[in-house]
Amino acid sequence: MSNLFKLFEERFPKDLLQSFIETKDGKQYCYQDLINLTSSIASTLSNAGISKSDRIIFQVNKSPEAIFLYLACIKIGAVAVPLNYAYTASELSYFLDDIEPSMVICDPASPIIKEKLLQKKHNSILLTLNKHGKGTLFNDNNASNFVQTADVVGDDVACILYTSGTTGKPKGAMITHENLSSNAIAIHKSWEFNSDDILLHALPIFHVHGLFVALNSVLLSGATMIFLAEFNVDDIIKFLPRTTVLMGVPTFYTRLLAHAELNDKIIKNIRLFISGSAPLLKEVSDKFYKKTGHRILERYGMTETIMIASNPLNEERIPGTVGQALPNISVKITTEDDKTLETGLTGNIQVAGPNVFKGYWKNPVKTQREFTKDGFFKTGDIGFKNVNGYLTIVGRSKDLIISGGYNVYPKEIENIINTLDGINESAVIGIPHPDFGEGVIAIIVKEKNNKFDELNLKKILKKKLATYKVPKRIFDVSQLPHNIMGKVQKNSLREKYRHIFDE
Repeated sequence: MSNLFKLFEERFPKDLLQSFIETKDGKQYCYQDLINLTSSIASTLSNAGISKSDRIIFQVNKSPEAIFLYLACIKIGAVAVPLNYAYTASELSYFLDDIEPSMVICDPASPIIKEKLLQKKHNSILLTLNKHGKGTLFNDNNASNFVQTADVVGDDVACILYTSGTTGKPKGAMITHENLSSNAIAIHKSWEFNSDDILLHALPIFHVHGLFVALNSVLLSGATMIFLAEFNVDDIIKFLPRTTVLMGVPTFYTRLLAHAELNDKIIKNIRLFISGSAPLLKEVSDKFYKKTGHRILERYGMTETIMIASNPLNEERIPGTVGQALPNISVKITTEDDKTLETGLTGNIQVAGPNVFKGYWKNPVKTQREFTKDGFFKTGDIGFKNVNGYLTIVGRSKDLIISGGYNVYPKEIENIINTLDGINESAVIGIPHPDFGEGVIAIIVKEKNNKFDELNLKKILKKKLATYKVPKRIFDVSQLPHNIMGKVQKNSLREKYRHIFDE
C-alpha cells in the first residue's frame, strides 16, 4: 500500500465539480477545490523546506482548510500531528518538546503564540490558520496548484496522534499509510459508502473518529460532507433531512432523543446512524430504535488501531455489542499470560492486523511491552465474544475514562492535583453520566486546616487542563480506600459515587 492520498485520488468522482464539503453557512468546496487547495498548501509546505517524514504540528479550529492542511501533509509524505484546540500552554509545551516539529501551524489565539512557546526552546517554522480559514499559511505567492504526490511505502508514518496512559505522560501513536489505507477500505466496504452519500460531520478532527473514520469514508467513495465546526443538536436537526449518514458519539444520540423535533420526517433520507468512541448504553439504543425505527450501528476502535470491529450493515445489530472484527483483522480474548480463552469467556482483548499502529513515538520500551510475542496488540479493554464472533466490551483494564467521546486519563489529573498546596492525595474516576457516558470526578484528601473549596480547585485545574478533563465534581474525604499494597481501590469509589449524576 502506497501513499494514502494516491488512494483517494484514484477514487475521486469523475465530475470534480461534485460537492466535497458544504459548511453550515452554505459555502461549497468541490473536489476540484480539494485538489487545488491541498496542492497549494502542499506547495507552501515544500517551499518552506518541509519534506518527507518531517513532523508538522497543527493546533487549529475545525474548518475545511484544516482538512486540506491535513491532506497536504499526507500528499507530500510529511507526518501530520493534529492537537486538540483546547490544550493549555503546559500541555502544548510537552507535545512540542516530544515531537520536535519542523513546522507548527496554529490559530493566532493559541497559547503556542500567546505564551511564545516556540521562542523559548524551538526553531520550528510558525504559520497561522484561524477558524475562518485565513492565516499566514496562505501568504506564499509562489504556491502552486500542481504538486506531485510523494512516493512512500506503506510502513511510512502518516500521522502521530497522542494518547495518554496510566503514567499521565501522553504517548504519540505512529499511524502509517498502510494502517490508514487498509482500514479505510475495510470500513468503506463494510458500511457500503457510495457517491450519493451525504455525511453529517460534527466530530472533532484531532481524533481518529472525525479525522480518519469519517473523512476517509467520504474520500474513498467520492461522497459529500455537511461540515459543522462543532456539535450543536439544533444544527444536527436542521441538516438531518439532507443527510444519509450520521457518525457520532453516544452524547449525540442522547441529545437527539431529548430534542422535540426528532421525528420520522426529518430522518427519511438517513440510511445509517453510527456510534463510537465510547460505549453506547443499551437503553439509549433501544429508545432510539423505538422513536426512529433505526438501530444505531455501534463499532469499536481506538487510537492505536483505528477501527477494529463493527456491527453489520445488513444483518442484525445487537445492542451492547460492537459486532464482529472487520476484514483482515484478528481479535482474540486472552488470559493475563496471553493464552487464548474459549468462546464466551471474559478476558483481555488483543488485536492484530494491518490496522495496528507502528508503535509509540520515541518509546520502544513501551511499544514492546504493549505487544505479545505473536504480534497482537494489547488493547487494555476487557470483553468476550459469542459463538458468532460478536464482541462485547465489559470494561477497561487500563485506567481510562471516556467522557463525551474524549479519552481522559486519571493519572494526568491526579499528578496536577497532588502538587497543589494543601492536598495530600487524590483519586480521579469516571462514573455513569446521562449525557457524557462517563463523568469525571475527583476525590481528594486535604491537609489539616486546609479549607476545601471545590470551585477554586476547578478554576486552578481549568488553567492547567483542557476543559473536558476538569472534574465535574470534587469531593473531600478524610482518607481514600487502599489495599494491602497501598493501591487506591477505585472500584469501591466508583460504587460509592456512581449515582451522583442520576439526579
